[in-house]
Amino acid sequence: MSELLRVEGLVKHFPLDRHRYVAAVNDVSFVIGRGETLGLVGESGSGKTTVGRCILRLIEPTAGRVWFDGRDITSLPDEQLRPLRHRLQLVFQEPFASLNPRRNVRQTVEEPLLLQGGMSARQRSDRLRETLALVHLGDRHLGRYPNQLTASEQQRVGIARAIVTHPDLVVLDEPTSSLDQTVRAEILDVLVDLQDRLGTAYLFISHDLTAVESVSHRIAIMYLGRIVESGSTQQIFGRQYHPYSRALLSAVLYPDPRRKLEPFTLRGEIPSAINPRDECALYGRCPIGLPSCTESAPPLEEVEAGHFAACFRWREFVSGKATAVTPPVEGAPHPAVSRWAGRDPARRPGDKAADPEWCSPVTKQER
Repeated sequence: MSELLRVEGLVKHFPLDRHRYVAAVNDVSFVIGRGETLGLVGESGSGKTTVGRCILRLIEPTAGRVWFDGRDITSLPDEQLRPLRHRLQLVFQEPFASLNPRRNVRQTVEEPLLLQGGMSARQRSDRLRETLALVHLGDRHLGRYPNQLTASEQQRVGIARAIVTHPDLVVLDEPTSSLDQTVRAEILDVLVDLQDRLGTAYLFISHDLTAVESVSHRIAIMYLGRIVESGSTQQIFGRQYHPYSRALLSAVLYPDPRRKLEPFTLRGEIPSAINPRDECALYGRCPIGLPSCTESAPPLEEVEAGHFAACFRWREFVSGKATAVTPPVEGAPHPAVSRWAGRDPARRPGDKAADPEWCSPVTKQER
């Protein structure tokens, strides 16, 4: 399988003021092959959608590189990026909100072809009907408006709009999260069928692991802006090398009651993404964390062929020999609670007298 998309060291920081920023994405790297589906999963706020929007250049990354079909598109000017737009498409999370209420199905699906250019009216009409047939819609839908469609039909129109230009890559941002279980299964079947027919690659962004499992060849799990584990679908669901992955999968509700992982819980809440420390982001919640986990952020390490995990203690964790840490002394600040404990108070964010030349550690540009 040849490489289509390569993301290396992707970073996205959203500045709040001169001293603070939200680290939405931190050093994310992955590869997607032609005709392959990569499932990008994690709970809300983990940075999944931001990754997809950075890849499509809907928002500009702070650092890192994105290669598409062997070409670095990270800093391409708009006039050079525009001819590539028809090869990179997006399906939105909310089907109804993503459709223009004043445009009928014909106008909505045909618009990308008009923007792409190079096709006659007859060719556009043929492509339009061909695409609607692929998502199991017919001529009777052409004159209908979004409010005259069911939720399933609305999402099918959104998918048709994304694939009508025959793109190489489609970013699917939570495409089934707002749909009921029956409609969700229909949409997933449509996506798999389209990939078989057109050879399109997907970046499937979701927090629904059952949906991700049914369509993905590989899975990458994100936590607080970082990928903590990645591998084939079989590897991720078969054995987890990171505590967060184990906790995430143990919370999945499968339709088959006989299929369930042993409960594995994390204590506490997700720490703030504002000015994060260079340490394991899970340390404050991890049942096997050690003080040494705060010295640096663990890199993704290959734990078996094609399977990567970012945990200093993965060997002990997967073998079941990892011991729990001693709980913090009562009254003592925990790193997950007091992010600035032990630091120079003069460098606390928000202190107007502190470090007037503060800048993002990535861009080195004054905020």
